[in-house]
Amino acid sequence: MNNSNNINIIHKILILFCVSFFLIFYLIFKFLNISQSRIAHTEFMLMWIVFKIMLLIVLPVFFLIFFILYKYNKFNLKSIYKPNWSHSYKIEIIVWVIPILIVFFLSYLSLKYTHLLEPRKSLRSIRSPIIIEVISLDWRWLFIYPKYKIATINEIVIPINTPIKFKITSYSVMNSFFIPSLGSQIYSMAGMVTQLNLIANSVGKYKGISSNYSGFGFSNMKFQVRVVKNEFNFKHWVNVIHRSPLKIDTSRKLFNILESNKNFRIKYFSSISPNLFNNIVNLF
Repeated sequence: MNNSNNINIIHKILILFCVSFFLIFYLIFKFLNISQSRIAHTEFMLMWIVFKIMLLIVLPVFFLIFFILYKYNKFNLKSIYKPNWSHSYKIEIIVWVIPILIVFFLSYLSLKYTHLLEPRKSLRSIRSPIIIEVISLDWRWLFIYPKYKIATINEIVIPINTPIKFKITSYSVMNSFFIPSLGSQIYSMAGMVTQLNLIANSVGKYKGISSNYSGFGFSNMKFQVRVVKNEFNFKHWVNVIHRSPLKIDTSRKLFNILESNKNFRIKYFSSISPNLFNNIVNLF
């Protein structure tokens, strides 16, 4: 077998490898949809559209690399030699017009979805929203339900199809509040309040995380989210919390909770001091 045949085989293998790689990546991305809410689904579809548009650029580029290597190598005697070639309007149009159109389209998507997925934007629903106040600690999450005067550590329970309004702050360094299955992450910062509106459209148990590295116990800084099937189940859970012996009704108990602790453990508090969330915000 001569050198020309070897090069041809290598080029065909590389082309096959590239096509297979992108096809596998395409299929994995397509079936990796873990969204359990309309917000997460909208975000997933946006990423899916952008991914397909980027393939319009990446795939032809990869194809042309191997095509040119194959067609214009010195062993391919069938190619036409054009030493005086210097310009092509067709190529100029392709390399300028298509990228400009793609940039305009991606800019339009960015503008549209930035307004559509604004975290502070209230969600339309026939049900009244539930307010949950979130405080990131070192390295746990404290959740307060001000309407029910209860609090939890590392657990959120919400009813299905009910808007949830999160008010988020931090008692320590900056963290990032993120429930991947429900969509959208937002930062928690000491002395500031950020807001995030989410809604769950499927019953289940989901994982919540801090997606921003925050120190020694960061890897344990997770919480669970349970979506129950109706208001009755949610109020039953609230009544369970009300029977807990733990309370946050004194400054000493509060600062015990705010101390650094890297142990992942769920706790329930049946009573909290008034205006607890704002008091923590005003500490900074």
